Amino acid sequence: MFQKVKKDQKLHYFQETNQFQKTIFKLDNVGVKFGDIQALKDVNLRVNQGEIVFITGASGAGKTTLLNILAGNYPQTSGTVTLPTGKFSAQVFQELRLVENMTCLENLKLVFDPSIYKNKKEFENDLYELAKILGITKRLNIKVSNANGGLRQKVAIIRALLTRPDIFIADEPTSSLDYDNAKRLFDLLNVYNTKRGMTVIWASHNRELVGKFVGKILHLESGRLIHSGHACFI
Repeated sequence: MFQKVKKDQKLHYFQETNQFQKTIFKLDNVGVKFGDIQALKDVNLRVNQGEIVFITGASGAGKTTLLNILAGNYPQTSGTVTLPTGKFSAQVFQELRLVENMTCLENLKLVFDPSIYKNKKEFENDLYELAKILGITKRLNIKVSNANGGLRQKVAIIRALLTRPDIFIADEPTSSLDYDNAKRLFDLLNVYNTKRGMTVIWASHNRELVGKFVGKILHLESGRLIHSGHACFI
């Protein structure tokens, strides 16, 4: 079922009845312009529920703009965008929005939601398991203001996953991580994708890293989508 919410921007939302392999994002001839800058040009793409999607391209290619369109953070200038409804999306962008005067643990505890978890014990089990997987258990009591970039990034990622999202959207989530930590993160997201059907949309300029993982590649150059396919492109 489709519900039109903004006539002038042709922005639609729709509800899919089946969880897997249904198109949940549709972009048709989408353009985004900021003043005289054309950030996206005539982008056409489809993303299915349960897919892992990498958005690649050089700095300034339009990756962050495309992620913001998919996240519904601002409208397109032209074209049609269809976004999923009835599905929760967690986002990790460059601005991590952590509370600086709180510890890493206190930041994570802020997202406890009794409508998601049976009780706080279940939530804390998830929290400490994720902290163990990403190797930050012994650093949870560090204040965010004293944390390095890698620790901040991991806290923001764990915080997002603790909301048990249907869709995980991240902009350069490994920018402050070395290869081993980046691989550990991807393996974690792959588990969420496999076991929970979580759709993963991940922007990265690191084509070498992306090429080692299985997923769809959306490659941008100067705001244009020049490739939509699998990792053989890398």
